[in-house]
Amino acid sequence: MKRLFLPLIGLWLIFSCQSTEHAPITIQINPELQSDLKDGRLLLIFSTNPDVEPRFGINDRATTNQVFGMDFENYHSGEAINFDKDSFGYPVENIESLPEGDYTIQAFIQKHETFNREDGHTVKLPMDQGEGRQWARAPNNIYSTPQQIKWSKGKALELTIDQIIPPVDEPEDTEYIKHIKIKSEKLSEFWGRDMYLGAHVLLPEGFNENPNQYYPLMVFHGHFPSDFGGFRTIPPDPNLPEDNYNARFGIYGYEKIQQQEAYDFYQKWISPDFKRFIVIEIQHANPYYDDSYAVNSENLGPYGDAITYELIPYIEEQFRGIGEGWSRFLYGGSTGGWEALAVQVFYPDEYNGCFAACPDPIDFRAYTSVNIYEDENAYYQTGPFRNTLRPGHRNYLGHVDAMLRDMNHRELAIGGPKSRSGDQFDIWQAVFSPVGDDGYPVPIWDRYSGEIDPVVADYWRENYDLRHIMERDWKTLGPKLEGKIHIYCGDMDNYYLNNAVYLTEEFLEKTENPYYDGEVAYGDRAEHCWNGDPDLPNYISRLRYNTLYLDKIQKRLENSAPSNFNLKNWTLTKN
Repeated sequence: MKRLFLPLIGLWLIFSCQSTEHAPITIQINPELQSDLKDGRLLLIFSTNPDVEPRFGINDRATTNQVFGMDFENYHSGEAINFDKDSFGYPVENIESLPEGDYTIQAFIQKHETFNREDGHTVKLPMDQGEGRQWARAPNNIYSTPQQIKWSKGKALELTIDQIIPPVDEPEDTEYIKHIKIKSEKLSEFWGRDMYLGAHVLLPEGFNENPNQYYPLMVFHGHFPSDFGGFRTIPPDPNLPEDNYNARFGIYGYEKIQQQEAYDFYQKWISPDFKRFIVIEIQHANPYYDDSYAVNSENLGPYGDAITYELIPYIEEQFRGIGEGWSRFLYGGSTGGWEALAVQVFYPDEYNGCFAACPDPIDFRAYTSVNIYEDENAYYQTGPFRNTLRPGHRNYLGHVDAMLRDMNHRELAIGGPKSRSGDQFDIWQAVFSPVGDDGYPVPIWDRYSGEIDPVVADYWRENYDLRHIMERDWKTLGPKLEGKIHIYCGDMDNYYLNNAVYLTEEFLEKTENPYYDGEVAYGDRAEHCWNGDPDLPNYISRLRYNTLYLDKIQKRLENSAPSNFNLKNWTLTKN
């Protein structure tokens, strides 16, 4: 009897451990939220902060929330989704390794739509819903009410998705600011469905009173704008608190500073001696990101052509832009800085100057902290006896708080392996890479291991490495770019973007026939995103893009505008 009893105990322990280890995590979905759900990505998010929804706390800092993600397809109404415990996570990679304890937990579904593209590929991607392709805030995505749990390894868990994100409110037109949206024929053809471009348009003082006056166009490139920013026709709210702390800049009362700057800009805008011009901020969110990088791409389609040849001519026709290349200028910071330079390089005759602040990598020998042409691995400096992680983010003192591997693993957990996170490295990959056999961007490197694909790196160099393209084509590009290139960057940029600027400046200073005759400048110990003002702190100068480069634009116009252009107030009169 004793011999029989001991094996039975052993079998019971084996089966008990197996059933506990593989206890299911089940996601139920309320019936009213199931009707349009077919494909998507399910995120399971853990937080130690009960005061903020877990979906808003995933980041590159040490305080990040924990997220695990899995794709699903062909969901049928009435089904529950069993969460795959082998799903990749960040920063803890496997859910079985998550420490036991008390957590706030939330399930979130980012919905995917099907696109039958012109190139013959069918892909499933999250569509922008007017929010700027922000998964945690995208209308129609669904999620569970945060729940407090005591997590233990192998514990069965059931969550119910019972919430849906509502539609965004569209901004209303004002006397000075107009909002437009047009169907892009070029993009609609590529994506196999109606696709739209939008813009917020700031009109000059006296626009309605002077119907025969036509104006230069300033294109302020950057991330998705919900409305035109930095322009306010009333003084700052006197009830705004001045003790609220802004961690990015280390100051108090920043909201009040922003409102004061916006009101000051309005006062300049309406003054009788201020230049008259149109400013636009473009909405070009897409299935991969909050903007398209304003260039043509195998994965995103012809956004460069659509913006330059569809959207901008439409705006100029509607709002009396001059409509010629000498009257258009580009500026922006970070993503907008890269866009400003790229658009000037790819469409040299259509624009008369760019002011690129803290641009995303413009030389891929310094793709943040990676040389994609010579390094074998993006995440590690490799040696015979050890590997050293590459830094991803630092402060102005050089102190590193995020590694490149962790930043990429975060995107991998949120978006999966097909560049669907809606975040930085995924959009670079979507814009710069060729299309893979599956219809999605070919990875520049293995997102888990960091191993670089040299074939993809060669494709990037020939198509999107801006320094390489300028150097390769200077014989024909140089005469069209002379005097048009201005680049600014802090020498302690948080994302190491200054390193690519150094390499680009080295090339530009050697140019001849013609010499580039522009400007490259650096801010001492300035972080991201220094934009060229040597006197003001970054938290102020970043609010003054629309006035910061006017003196330089004036000089450009003096050298290139026709004789009937009024250089005093920047208007062209047509009968």
